Amino acid sequence: MSGFPAFVDRLCTFLWGYPMLALLFCAGVFFTVRLSFPQRHTLKGIRLSFKKEPGQAGDMTPFSALSTTLAATVGTGNIVGVTTAVSLGGPGAVLWMWLAGVLGMAVTYAECALSVHYRVRLPGGRMAGGPMYVLERGLKSRGLGTMYALLTAVAGLGTGCMVQANSASSLLSHKLSVPPHITGLVLTALTAAVLLGGVKSIAGVCGVLMPFMAVFYLLGCLILLFAGRKTLPASIWLILRSAFSPRPAAGGAAGAGIVLAIRFGLSRGLFSNEAGMGSAGIAAAAAQTASSVRQGLVSATATFWDTVVLCALTGLVVVNSGQWQTGLAGAELCDAVFSSVPVLGSLVLTAGLCVFVFAAIIGWAYYAERAVEYLAGQRLVRAYRLLYSAAVYAGSVLSLSLVWNLADIANALMTLPNLLALFALSPVAVSLTRRYPGLEKKAARLPNAGFAARHRRGK
Repeated sequence: MSGFPAFVDRLCTFLWGYPMLALLFCAGVFFTVRLSFPQRHTLKGIRLSFKKEPGQAGDMTPFSALSTTLAATVGTGNIVGVTTAVSLGGPGAVLWMWLAGVLGMAVTYAECALSVHYRVRLPGGRMAGGPMYVLERGLKSRGLGTMYALLTAVAGLGTGCMVQANSASSLLSHKLSVPPHITGLVLTALTAAVLLGGVKSIAGVCGVLMPFMAVFYLLGCLILLFAGRKTLPASIWLILRSAFSPRPAAGGAAGAGIVLAIRFGLSRGLFSNEAGMGSAGIAAAAAQTASSVRQGLVSATATFWDTVVLCALTGLVVVNSGQWQTGLAGAELCDAVFSSVPVLGSLVLTAGLCVFVFAAIIGWAYYAERAVEYLAGQRLVRAYRLLYSAAVYAGSVLSLSLVWNLADIANALMTLPNLLALFALSPVAVSLTRRYPGLEKKAARLPNAGFAARHRRGK
């Protein structure tokens, strides 16, 4: 087994190399242009997220579906991932991360609109959807749907809970000397309590936890930036200049600067918002709505809040602190950055990361449960909940370099069939957009409208 971790590391590096980053970047550009810049309707999506549609089929309100998506995406990537991107790619990575969020909004919109369009009503009356149903009903491939669902269940144990729990236990151990097993027990108990309540409990916790914590973290970052306001203009200029600089900020070979900024900015941005993985569509499909486009606009705001706002603010805080030049990385750099402002900085970091981690664990539990239900029905969901809760504890106390890589591999393999479905069914996404009131003339016209017509209502 000594060679297995090395093989996994090489496979992970290959899957998340430049071809994958280029594919995701191109997907963002493609859907931005094909759908005539759906990012323009961000304010409309924010307004719609607070409006209910009484009497419509679904298991949760549009706002709860959005909160569940945010819970799953807003996690360690928004704090540790951003600081890592800046430490490895330089200040310019912040701009490319922001761009990844802007382009990712179009991808999230498309995958969520299609997930609602192809969703199904289960025997118990609940609505189910997501990439597995899009692959099965849209592309007529049960095999690809099964593969996606299986990978989602695996990624849930890794990305969704073990690596998240490990980040929280490491931080609490470092800052407050809390033993990892204590953190693990508390997180496991809280997770199990929420999961036993089912989808309503998950939606309720996410609907309360995420808005409160996101606002707290956002205000905390703004206060930190205000405290360092004298150097903020210079930091913003440094980000813009470094994003296109041929040399790294710390010196090095010509041409390496912009390559590193693009690579780590895009990779961390895409890791944070999960645009292209399709996971957001699972929550979107459960929303109480009659319109796939309406929920697509609402769900796209999750990528906006996650990367365009929260990741960008974290990046500004990191660059403005100057700590990125100390040679620190990961959790140590996070601690140094936020501790530069006494008391408040540590509070924002500790509370923000711990709550984001717990929310991500709960949000991903919903994704994984729906995947298990697709594979085997309700009979294995309870067993998976027990396994998931146990994985939370294991993640808190174990070293997880191998688990990180395995989770990243599962995420990459989830992305490939999802993007296949998105590109193949893009005429359907355009057709749906053109038929939504207010957007009729704003979506691109396609010559093969007959293809879209054949796929309306999943037929």
